[in-house]
Amino acid sequence: QVHLVESGGGLVQAGGSLRLSCAASGLTLGNFAMGWFRQAPGKDREFVAGINWSWGGSNTLYADSVKGRFTISRDSAKNTVYLQMNSLNPEETARYYCAVHRSRELPPPGTMTEGQFYYWGRGTQVTVSS
Repeated sequence: QVHLVESGGGLVQAGGSLRLSCAASGLTLGNFAMGWFRQAPGKDREFVAGINWSWGGSNTLYADSVKGRFTISRDSAKNTVYLQMNSLNPEETARYYCAVHRSRELPPPGTMTEGQFYYWGRGTQVTVSS
């Protein structure tokens, strides 16, 4: 059985940083593309960042709103994917989720859908105060 567990969320002031972790059991994350999503209250869940499978070069993809501030990475030995978030702003207060894509590589921007991600964690709350 596959389990994804996110951690690292919390309360941070605007301009601050957090590093989220997504630890997996039941599958080898390095064999799949992974994604981080977030959902703010009253809003749809949105894609934040993604990374391709380990042996494919682990190419990354970011939403325009987080480029240059967020970094997704993986540690295959720990079977964990990370999301380093810098320069956070209050509008980024949301619950952050990690998810396993059905393929090794993420599809091109604009063609990605949540339905392509087979497994999801329960999320970790990030609150950015002004």
